[in-house]
Amino acid sequence: MSVSFPEEDLTCPVCCDIFSDPVLLSCSHSFCRNCLKTCWDTGLRECPVCRKKPSKSSPPSNLALKNVCETLLEVKRLSSVEVEDDTSCSLHSEKLKLFCLVDKQPICVVCQSSKLHKTHECSPIEEALLDCKDELALSLKSLQDKLDDLSRIHNTSANMFKYIKSQAMRTQKMIKSQFEQLHQVLYQEESARLEAVKKEEEEKTAGMKDKMKELAAEVLSLTETISDIQEQLKEEDMILLKNFKATQDRAESMWLGSDNMSGLLIDVTKHLCNLKYRVWEKMLDHVDYTPVTLDPNTAHPCLILSDDLTSFHYSRQPSCCPDNPERFHMSAEVVGMAALGSGSHHWAVETGSNLDWLLGVASSSVPRSVEVPARPENGFWTLCFRDGELRAMTSPPTTLTVSRTPQQVKVQVDYNKGTVSFFDLADNTLIYAFTHTFTETLLPYFYTQSSHPLKIKPERVLVTMLRS
Repeated sequence: MSVSFPEEDLTCPVCCDIFSDPVLLSCSHSFCRNCLKTCWDTGLRECPVCRKKPSKSSPPSNLALKNVCETLLEVKRLSSVEVEDDTSCSLHSEKLKLFCLVDKQPICVVCQSSKLHKTHECSPIEEALLDCKDELALSLKSLQDKLDDLSRIHNTSANMFKYIKSQAMRTQKMIKSQFEQLHQVLYQEESARLEAVKKEEEEKTAGMKDKMKELAAEVLSLTETISDIQEQLKEEDMILLKNFKATQDRAESMWLGSDNMSGLLIDVTKHLCNLKYRVWEKMLDHVDYTPVTLDPNTAHPCLILSDDLTSFHYSRQPSCCPDNPERFHMSAEVVGMAALGSGSHHWAVETGSNLDWLLGVASSSVPRSVEVPARPENGFWTLCFRDGELRAMTSPPTTLTVSRTPQQVKVQVDYNKGTVSFFDLADNTLIYAFTHTFTETLLPYFYTQSSHPLKIKPERVLVTMLRS
């Protein structure tokens, strides 16, 4: 019995298996009846291949295709039975009693004596079957483990996909919020400066009105004096001479006090001189600069970071965040964004009422998925406060004696000199200093299991003008 059709011509485009109860659409495409029903149950009653609308709501069975498929399945079944019953050597018609360990195939005793297998090591078929089953079981376990890993990675990827969306929305929201604050500062400064121009305009306009009143009064007085002199010139000589001194004194007493017109215009330079620079300089009062910013992608799920990524605290309720490789999974740790590979760096942390913290630096390669002691041999150079004691995390830890518990700790790193120093910011006294030759980049490191926050202190921005 044989089937002349290629098997791929007898497979359903939907389930990719041999047709089962095939139906024929008006577009000449065939599908399993159940597969087509499943597709149509979604609400789209169209051909899954060409998307054409069917002419009939209930497509007819494809009997010819059904018969061919059933014949093919019968051939496969009989072939399978024949293979299962075939326990004899195809070359020598002897029973397959041995297993060649070199070629990994069953052979008969004649095959073992032949040139093909004469030098090969063989074992009885029963022993080989057990060994092969054991090997396949190991392979199956290895593949199953890989499948489990892939399933875990797939689930993590799906969670990451959703998290990326929420991260993007939250980040955009924070960007808008911070720009709105800057816009508000600009709007207030703009309003203040426009109001200053308007106020000066009102003052200068009022002054100009007073000046014009003075001018009008002087014009009137001068006009009257001129008229009097003109009248005196018409008088008789003796009268003119008698009134001459009074008339002359009046003419000489006429003093023009309104001819000084300086300072009446608006001081445009005062309002526009380096306007952008002066506004920017004022905006610095509303802008904080933080030398270290926390990396939320590294934070343990139980650490809650502030919106500006400069403070954090511990929460017993872990947040929903993906299990990405950069994240600390075992301990409540987080690192900063800035990689320290050379030069000198410093930042200050306000510990406040937090009674359980570690501060310092860590190598960028420290493990994130296992918990290791924060010691120099593990890539940590830190200061620890716990159980009311301040300790430098050396090997073993060094208990430090201080006059008071520091409320603000400054961390200073000189990568080239190989030092990590800790200072009490209240009086800048040295608490402890590590010395080490660094061989890889460092990251600012933080740890806490307290609900009281640790906050990285901002620094004031100073503007220096360079004149050539």
